[in-house]
Amino acid sequence: MSVSADAGRRRIEQLLQDNEEDVLRRWQEIAGSSSAGNVDRAALRGQLHELLQALRQSLDEEGGAAGGSSDLHGLLAELSRSRARQGFTPSETAVVVFGLKEAVYESVETDGSPEALRGFIWFSRLIDDLGLFTIENYAAAREKVIVDQAEQLLELSTPVVKLWEGIVAVPLVGTLDSARTQVVMEKLLQTLVDTGSEHAVIDITGVPAVDTQVAQHLLKTVVAARLMGAECVISGIRPQIAHTIVTLGIEFGDIVTKASLADALAHALRRSGVEFASRKTRVAVRTEEG
Repeated sequence: MSVSADAGRRRIEQLLQDNEEDVLRRWQEIAGSSSAGNVDRAALRGQLHELLQALRQSLDEEGGAAGGSSDLHGLLAELSRSRARQGFTPSETAVVVFGLKEAVYESVETDGSPEALRGFIWFSRLIDDLGLFTIENYAAAREKVIVDQAEQLLELSTPVVKLWEGIVAVPLVGTLDSARTQVVMEKLLQTLVDTGSEHAVIDITGVPAVDTQVAQHLLKTVVAARLMGAECVISGIRPQIAHTIVTLGIEFGDIVTKASLADALAHALRRSGVEFASRKTRVAVRTEEG
């Protein structure tokens, strides 16, 4: 670093020390204005004050290196993660860091010295590096939030319910892909173990279409259940799906298929040894002559 650049850096450090309250107040105004009512003002001020202290410590320790303090990076990473979880936008997150440049520039402009102006150029590059670090962490945190939410939705969209003693059902709704098949298989097998069930109904009434790939996924699930000693019935074979299966030449082999969940349940009950008693009610209609 040249003599003039070093003098500029020292001048910025002095301005940060002398005008800390003014810089912090202005920084809070800038950061808070971009977040509307989504942010707690008191919490924001505490975060900014902590960041400013870590920045000043970083400048003292590293001689002005680009945010070399691990404490500063740690605070920015935590800020990124918390804002990603709370639903803040990338712009609202970035302005928390970049807003410091505008807050400091007001002090630089008031000072007006050549050293302060040269130092601000260095300071601006430093904040740009910290802002880039913050956005990278925000993107990574946001991606993790999305992945976690997708996994939770996948779990919720694939329930395994107990229909009767020894009979469980998996009502499928939506597209059946490899990832979802894995979840279905794991949940079904675990439920079979937990309940000791010997019969499983896989209902595809809510599956919009059955192609070769979907059929393969269903067959894998049935085979896995059979390995656990459970008999599987596939229900929800609508006329359109039956036509598609025949057209594509898909073979279900010895797997029992039924048109409706009720038919599949009745089949499973019969296989379980449950007897049905059919009751017929006679209705007598009497006409009285006047």
